Amino acid sequence: MLTRPNVGLALDPEWRLGPGQKHLQQIGSVDAGEVNRVLDWLADLTAAHGLPQKVVVLHQFRLSMLRNEADIGFPAHPELAVVVQMDGQGTPELKDETWAAVTAAAPADTRFGWKDFLRNDTPTLTPEQTMTKTPTRDLISYE
Repeated sequence: MLTRPNVGLALDPEWRLGPGQKHLQQIGSVDAGEVNRVLDWLADLTAAHGLPQKVVVLHQFRLSMLRNEADIGFPAHPELAVVVQMDGQGTPELKDETWAAVTAAAPADTRFGWKDFLRNDTPTLTPEQTMTKTPTRDLISYE
């Protein structure tokens, strides 16, 4: 699938649990070294197949989800557009707090995304409301 020109990759550390951990009871995490190995691999695959730039989405709603985030090679591969997508749920105020923490902790060259949840955000922001946030979002998705 990843050799298709219109297919990107999303990594969701929330689901990266250790032995004995259970989703919805614990929140998983991933280290920068593992993310970088995935980015290196995908950049090589993209170049080897002559594919257009691929989007890589890293989901984050807690700082602990991306360990050693400053060491992630965000702008290292021209074959990839890496976006940290804040995908927390809740009220606009709660999401703004999460957004502030995620964007403040990220390296300077980070591109950001935002996820609005149609069922779990109370209320769900309109596209116009979502676009007023800073820094500017490079990716907005609705679930």
